[in-house]
Amino acid sequence: MALFIRRQNGMIFTGIVKLAIVLFVISLSFSFIDTIWAVYLDSFLHNEAFVGFISAFFTFISFLSFFFIVPIIERLDKSKMFSFSLMLFIVTYLLFAINRNFYFVIVLGVFFTILQTIRITSFGIIVRDKSSERQVSRNEGLMYTFMCTAWVIGPLIAGLISDAYGIDIIFVLAAIIIFVGLFIFKFSKVKDTNIKKKIDHNVFKNFLDFFKNKNRVIAYALGGGVNFWWTLIYIFVPLLIIRSGLHIRWVGYFLFAVAIPLIILEYKFSKLAGKIGFRKLFKIGFLIPAFLVLICFFVGNIYIILGLLVLSSFGLAMVEPTTEAYFFDVLQGKQELKFYGPYNTTIDLNHFIGRLFSAVLLLFLPFKFIFLLFSFFMFLFFLISFKTKNIIEKRRDGKNN
Repeated sequence: MALFIRRQNGMIFTGIVKLAIVLFVISLSFSFIDTIWAVYLDSFLHNEAFVGFISAFFTFISFLSFFFIVPIIERLDKSKMFSFSLMLFIVTYLLFAINRNFYFVIVLGVFFTILQTIRITSFGIIVRDKSSERQVSRNEGLMYTFMCTAWVIGPLIAGLISDAYGIDIIFVLAAIIIFVGLFIFKFSKVKDTNIKKKIDHNVFKNFLDFFKNKNRVIAYALGGGVNFWWTLIYIFVPLLIIRSGLHIRWVGYFLFAVAIPLIILEYKFSKLAGKIGFRKLFKIGFLIPAFLVLICFFVGNIYIILGLLVLSSFGLAMVEPTTEAYFFDVLQGKQELKFYGPYNTTIDLNHFIGRLFSAVLLLFLPFKFIFLLFSFFMFLFFLISFKTKNIIEKRRDGKNN
């Protein structure tokens, strides 16, 4: 992680590392919220299937919002948009903390979802613009390593604090941490220079144009596979833990353990992808969780199930940072402004599919059948991996392939 550049007046951080530090801080806040989010919704709904349906609704809103932010992203300063979204996150978290009305939860959830769309897209483009052609996968790996460090620490802290003091305090702490992240970002003075004069107003045409290229379609599918998996980990497994009679702190323990392989290995695998290509990592990375979650279907012990899901993270460490890097690598010219928003809809599309399918399944079958569902989809993404271009960044001459 020690990526520095030297000047005569001493040692300073590169722009990429400044962004990685910001990402670490704000990811700590989001890890707090995701740790308790399913349990928070369940406190209103008291039903796993309903939690899945409401979560699917929020992802549908996010899916739509990615279409409409493309002209905004192209026209406005991404640094200012990112800062503005963080300021609104602070307000939203504080409102969550004091709210007791479920219908207002829906309103806040929709607003929160739209803010996430703005944050993800603006920050992702800033990172891409600060990366050379030969260092996209390395820099993406660095980002994910800092992010996953936060996801190791955050769930453990949030689980212990919520167990002792309740869920509401988590929202307040998350708001404070976001404020710190906003301060660091403003202090780092990261600027946006990638602003288009000609704006793509036809957002649905942009989306259709995205799918006219086979390589972008494959990148879209594989990027979604990672997010499909996290639906199981962050929505339904916490509910399984609570229903099994364990305290909420066990949700924190589990999410803490899930993130450890990611922080240890993601940067290494992202560098490896730059040397050997993406295809091998994609195939192995999706096959590991497909196999391990299948075993979960036949296991009744909650501790063994949690252990198998933690081991699955070794596969996710191979694909999480590399799928987005692969997407950027298959683009031609300056296409990220036009296509990064449509690409990010894969996050919500797969969250939506994962949550909706799981919720419908839970209406008719026992919880363990969710493991069969996720095993099937992980194996499907494994098969799609065979269709990828085997791009090797180290062989580039600084230009797009």
